[in-house]
Amino acid sequence: MEAFGQFLPLILIFGIMYFLLIRPQQKKVKEHQAMVEALRRGDQVVTQGGVIGKVVKVKDDGEIEVEISEGVKVRVVKATIAQVLSKTEPAANS
Repeated sequence: MEAFGQFLPLILIFGIMYFLLIRPQQKKVKEHQAMVEALRRGDQVVTQGGVIGKVVKVKDDGEIEVEISEGVKVRVVKATIAQVLSKTEPAANS
């Protein structure tokens, strides 16, 4: 019983660290993955490098094609998208 009493502060510190640091980070990662998976053609995005552009093509291999200026297209890894500035509306099913 005495050994448990010695480890109790250590267990409490780990529990506090989990709820203050680890859990919020996992939530943030899941939100980022959902944002990246929801990218569509026409969305205006910001990359982690600060480049702003419009999504021209979404590829299945983890890349997207972004137009940063008229006629200038770059391939970007999906995971490097930091923010979606404006979303396009989904096409209506007719």
